[in-house]
Amino acid sequence: MQPKLVAGNSAGTVTAYYLKSEGSTWDEIDFEFLGNLSGDPNILHTNIFSQGKGNRKQQFHLWFDPTADFHAYFILWNPQRIVFSVDGTPIREFKNQESKGVPFLKIQAMRVHSSLWNADDWATSGGLVKTDWTCIWSSGASFCSSTSTQNGDWLSQELDSTSQERMKWVQNNYMIYNYCADVKRFPQGLHVECNTS
Repeated sequence: MQPKLVAGNSAGTVTAYYLKSEGSTWDEIDFEFLGNLSGDPNILHTNIFSQGKGNRKQQFHLWFDPTADFHAYFILWNPQRIVFSVDGTPIREFKNQESKGVPFLKIQAMRVHSSLWNADDWATSGGLVKTDWTCIWSSGASFCSSTSTQNGDWLSQELDSTSQERMKWVQNNYMIYNYCADVKRFPQGLHVECNTS
């Protein structure tokens, strides 16, 4: 997907691009852009639900202004891994660790969804900043298709050492939340995959 985010005050909104299956034990892969007050950095929120259970969130600031131009947000999903990328730079990898008891998204078919929705109960500053409904936004929309510039068949594709280094750079410099480090939210213990490399 290649969106250009709303400039100015977008507090309380979420622009979402995600894959989701049906039913009460659904699978889901989320790219969500949390609205912000004018001048504040945009937050890219990612999450993974497997068999109806989520809480695998990671959040990032971006190294560019996503309201200034269109950028490519890409999800690679194959039986071994899920990789989130921005303009060809991987930012997150969720590996298949079923052998360690971590459910992986490989049984249910998912559809692609995109939306802009009111989430002012949590999206901006934890819900402290609400949507300003007196504003009316207008912007052009562009639905662009692009071909992957990465080598290899997607079904067995994995990150090479250069991509792993770029992902580390993003995570070290731009990640602002990682469920694998949130012992306060998960006092009973972190997810199994958090204890493996």
